[in-house]
Order: sequence, then structure tokens, then C-alpha cells
Amino acid sequence: MSNATGEAAGPLIAYGPVPSRRLGRSLGINNIPPKTCSYSCVYCQLGRSGKIAAVPGTFYAPETVVQAVAGKIASNRKPESIDYLAFVPDGEPTLDGHLGETIDRLRSFTQIKIAVITNSSLIWRDDVRQNLKQADWVSLKIDTVREPVWRRINRPHRSLGLRKILDGIAAFAGMFNGTLVTETMLIRDINDGPDHIADLSDFIRGLPVHISYLSVPTRPPTQKNVQGPAEERLIQAYRIMRAENRNVECLTGYEGNAFAFTGNAENDLLSITAVHPMREEAVSEFLSRAEAGWPVVNRLIEKGLMVKKEFGGITFYARKL
Repeated sequence: MSNATGEAAGPLIAYGPVPSRRLGRSLGINNIPPKTCSYSCVYCQLGRSGKIAAVPGTFYAPETVVQAVAGKIASNRKPESIDYLAFVPDGEPTLDGHLGETIDRLRSFTQIKIAVITNSSLIWRDDVRQNLKQADWVSLKIDTVREPVWRRINRPHRSLGLRKILDGIAAFAGMFNGTLVTETMLIRDINDGPDHIADLSDFIRGLPVHISYLSVPTRPPTQKNVQGPAEERLIQAYRIMRAENRNVECLTGYEGNAFAFTGNAENDLLSITAVHPMREEAVSEFLSRAEAGWPVVNRLIEKGLMVKKEFGGITFYARKL
């Protein structure tokens, strides 16, 4: 049973809506008990996984999840402002063996689009692909295509293998009719090198991906020595990915209205460069349209909010990590 706030007999199953650069305003769904996952990633903000599992099971009945979501939607003063119902729990959502059934039941009473953010670890399973197939928007985590690095970063359940996962990703991409995106978390000196990014980019190039996101740790990670890449490495990774993949964005933690021209040149520049490092000529063009000058950029650099980096003989400006 659930109450009007979406709470179900203890755990908070539905929460939000919250702002998301990827999904607009999304209402989050916790369909997995906290810290139940197939990975125990070194960068996870939740700490080590409490239970490492690799076989989907039953946690909350589909009707319990649906009641919690329905209650949360009803309590929202502007239901039409919710862009997505997003399965993004404190664990791996595809461990829920009833994920597909729950999505079906949600569609029976709402037209809101449904998203699932998964670490991709179980996508080699046909039942998991069938469940994911029913969503409108799916994000697949691909931190690396090299098995030793994958084991070092993601610390998977011992029964899992990266080759099967990559094959499962390719199979799912070929059957999915919704919006498919990928997300890669870059860790300094582990998976941020140019050769590593080139291998990753080559794999993603073969998928019908709408956007490839490059992320950096923005909250305290499980392992204290884990750090995001240096700005020049992030820009380099972006350039390599953009050379082979049509649409690449950076997620660096700055919550702004990306690409929105608000009339505030400083805010707009920070918003854009948090997602897309800008060439010097692009910044110049932007400043001209905004009727502003280079002192705006110089102030942001002096404040430590923006950095100027050279890569491949080209000057870039990016939001400071």
C-alpha cells in the first residue's frame, strides 16, 4: 500500500519530480532496495553495494510501484510538468524481474514517457532486453570496452563478463525503437586516455545512439582516491568522441539551462561549456550575439569557473570541473 506522497510501507519508491539535464523534469522511481546492484563501482556516490546480485528477482510488486507513482503524480500540483517517469533507483533497475510488467501498468494510466537508466550489466539476458524494450528512453552505461579496466572501475558480480555485455548492448540497440543514449564515467588515469577513448568511441559508433554522455564524478565517491579527469583530458575525450559520433555531451555537474539564451552572458556561457567545450571562434561568435565582450570570459576564468585549454592546436573554453 502507498500513501499520497508515494511512500510504500517504509521505502520511498517514488520521488521528485527533480530537474535533469537529460530528462527535463523527471519523477524518479526506486524499484530496487537501496544499494542492491550488480556492480560496486569505485565512483558510486552511495558507497559499496550492500548486495551484489546478477540474477533478476522480485523486490516490490508491480502494483506497489504503480500505486506509489500514481500517488506522487496526483500530489504534484502540475502533473503536466513531469517530462519522464525515470527508473533510476539506488541500485540496478534491471535486477527487477517485473520491470517490463511495471512499465506496462504505468502506461495504463499515464501518457508520461518512461525512462530507464541502467549500468547495462544484465543486458546480455533476453528477458532483460525485453523488459527494457518497453521504455521510451534508455541510458546504457559503457565506461570501457576493456575487461581489466571494467573490472577495476565497475567491480562487477563475479559471474559477469564484459564481452557478453557488449554483445547484449549491440543486440538491444538493434531491437529498441525508443531513444537510446550512452553514458561513460571518466576516471583520471584509468579510462580517460586517448587510446582508451578511441576504442570506446569505435564501439559506440556502431550503435544507433542519440547522444553519448561523458560524465565526471561530482559527489564523494566510494574510493577516496578516485578523481575525475583533468580538463584537458575531458576536452580531448570530447574531441575524439565527436570525430566519430554525431552527438556528444559532457555532464560535469553544473546545473544550468544548456543552450538557453537568457540575456546573462556569464550564466549562458557556463551553461553551454558545461555540456560542450567551445572553440575560441565559437565563444567569440556567442559574445557578439550576446552583445558582450571578452572581459566576460576573463572574469569567469579569474573566478575559477571556466578554463582555457589548448588541444590539437585549437583553443577551447570549458566549464571548470
